[in-house]
Amino acid sequence: MADVAAPQGTVPEDANEHCVGPEHELAGRASGCEGCPNQQICATQASGPDPDLPVVAERLRNVKHKILVLSGKGGVGKSTFTGQLAFALAGDEEKEVGVVDIDICGPSLPRIMGCEREEIHRSAAGWSPIYVQDNLGLMSIAFMLPDEDAAVIWRGPKKNGLIKQFLKDVDWGSGADNTLDYMLFDTPPGTSDEHLSVVQLLRNSGISGAVIVTTPQEVALQDVRKEIDFCRKANVPIIGVVENMSGFVCPGCHGESRIFYPTTGGASALCKDLNIPLLGSIPLDPSIGRACDFGSSFIDTHADSPAAKAYVQIIDRIKQIVESTSSTSK
Repeated sequence: MADVAAPQGTVPEDANEHCVGPEHELAGRASGCEGCPNQQICATQASGPDPDLPVVAERLRNVKHKILVLSGKGGVGKSTFTGQLAFALAGDEEKEVGVVDIDICGPSLPRIMGCEREEIHRSAAGWSPIYVQDNLGLMSIAFMLPDEDAAVIWRGPKKNGLIKQFLKDVDWGSGADNTLDYMLFDTPPGTSDEHLSVVQLLRNSGISGAVIVTTPQEVALQDVRKEIDFCRKANVPIIGVVENMSGFVCPGCHGESRIFYPTTGGASALCKDLNIPLLGSIPLDPSIGRACDFGSSFIDTHADSPAAKAYVQIIDRIKQIVESTSSTSK
């Protein structure tokens, strides 16, 4: 079968001239794919349009802003940031916030948000998320496990199937009216099955952008560059980068020490080199870990700390960027 170029707007910006498109049955394997930087990502996803994409788009039609929280390296505080971002957004009682935990093998958000050991209920409208507060819901595989220490030993297709269920079968509102102002997606580290699945499943309903979390040292930044490359190849807008654990502020003398030294300039230099917004830097604070262990909002309980003030500035900037982007796209 001869290769046929895909319509404009359906292929990545850096694709080869005769790209057949990521949904073509020969995506990643056609002759025109040879040498394309997107060849591997296209070859690993399912060929042909997913029949559930319209179902997902219908379910999420009233979700205003969908934000992915990504990290290249594990242990940089991505889930911690997602939880605190959710608490802060839900601090406005007029906003409705939903969080989807797609870190299938390492779901930590139920503890971070103080709702572990809860169980999901099913109704005719679908699965009901667990509500942390009246305007903040969470969906996670942790609510489906027999106990909190049970390992999830799944291959890619099974993980992808659950993510699809989270998107098309969860009732975030009243009946079919799933109205949310923000939907956050906490992803596992790296660029693997879960990332490909959520990006593909949200294709018709749209992604506001991705927030990428890192720490200052080069060993973390080298994986962040891969995450940025993934976003660009998958056409996911990058809201910006957050540098976590950027220093330690002594609670006594308020002096700052560098725990993870930025040998290559940290997130600031990376963002400058790659022309990406640096949303801000969050210093280390032992109280953040305690807040996560007890499932509370660090920003509320330690509002005067340097870390909480940094969180507030970063979150305000995220809101400003996604809301301005949304208004200009209308």
